[in-house]
Amino acid sequence: MESGAMIANTHTAVTSGETRARRSFYWRYMVEPYFYLSPALILIGVVMLVPLIVGISYSFQSIALLKPFDTGWVGLENYAALWDDRKFWLALENTFRWTIGSLSLQFLLGLGLALLLNTQFHGKRLFQALVFLPWAVPTFLSALTWAWLFNPVIGPLPHWMHDLGLLSEPYNILGDPDLAIWGPITANVWFGVPFFAITLLAALQSIPSELYEAAEMDGASAWQCFTKITLPFLAPMIAITVMLRTIWIANFADMIYVMTGGGPANSTQILSSYIFTTAFRKLDFGYASAIAVALLGLLLIYAVILLFVRQKLVKV
Repeated sequence: MESGAMIANTHTAVTSGETRARRSFYWRYMVEPYFYLSPALILIGVVMLVPLIVGISYSFQSIALLKPFDTGWVGLENYAALWDDRKFWLALENTFRWTIGSLSLQFLLGLGLALLLNTQFHGKRLFQALVFLPWAVPTFLSALTWAWLFNPVIGPLPHWMHDLGLLSEPYNILGDPDLAIWGPITANVWFGVPFFAITLLAALQSIPSELYEAAEMDGASAWQCFTKITLPFLAPMIAITVMLRTIWIANFADMIYVMTGGGPANSTQILSSYIFTTAFRKLDFGYASAIAVALLGLLLIYAVILLFVRQKLVKV
């Protein structure tokens, strides 16, 4: 009897100890970290989630400050109006042109600069500082400077383009509906190249040098080293930086608003600038929110696709 009681007490003690250990483990690793993260989570909720929910709810309402007595829930009317809005489709087309043009040139030039900065040459530190300088210049100042450069009265670019045969005469391309979009794209490329140069340079420096040494011993050419070693290692970083930069560019209305204001004839109007003008010029926050939600949906679809591709690249 005593032996059985001792065994039962021992079993109870062991079970109680295991329960306390599980509770301690659960508290320490499953609950306690969220106490430390709670300030950041609350801040994210207040700064991001709450405005997001409010903005989405606005898209289902009529909120026009010029019509204060005609407000309320309208369901999908704002989204139905988007379908028949010619300016929305023109802004969507311009958004693709603006994003693809800016992104492709930024990436190619940034990759080239990163490869150059990954080598050793005289004056590298000074050159590196000059390459990163555009990223430190305020957007407004960059846009204003490039607007002056494209002005044929005080800027040299129209005269240079005329001398190169790109223009029939020196004039401001920002006033030409067919060419105006290339003004902000040029300014955005100058502004955004350092982002790709910095991130890709960091990724290049993490590639083991032994791989290149082994490839050279096997007689691999520079192009083969680039395609077989450099690009595969850079692929995950390229995917995430391209995704982030695409989202930033698509939402980047500052450059266009300062340089062209969306004109001439809406030829440089993109969705983000259309949202701004609809909300703060027409004072129609309901319709502007519907445009913003449409842009959000497109960017979410793009991000999901690119993250899926990145996951495949990581596995490979």
